[in-house]
Amino acid sequence: MKTTVDLPDALFRKAKATAAELGISLKQFITKAVESRLANPLPDVSPGTKPWIRILESHPRVPKKVLVALNRRVAEADAADITLQQHERP
Repeated sequence: MKTTVDLPDALFRKAKATAAELGISLKQFITKAVESRLANPLPDVSPGTKPWIRILESHPRVPKKVLVALNRRVAEADAADITLQQHERP
């Protein structure tokens, strides 16, 4: 079926260039993109929800214990790096 889609110029150029790099037509590229989105839709959220919230809701939650442990390890590694840099200074 034929249809007309109005895309921003930059998006159109990027899609056309990507299709060319893949060695497929723009029609094939757009068809694959739409099929992919339909196979993996964003979760339903209430109207007006910020787009970044949709992304967060589509990813698994990390338990708070894991985040606390990860933050502690990052802080320890940062402290060790700072100490090392201070000792390396002339």
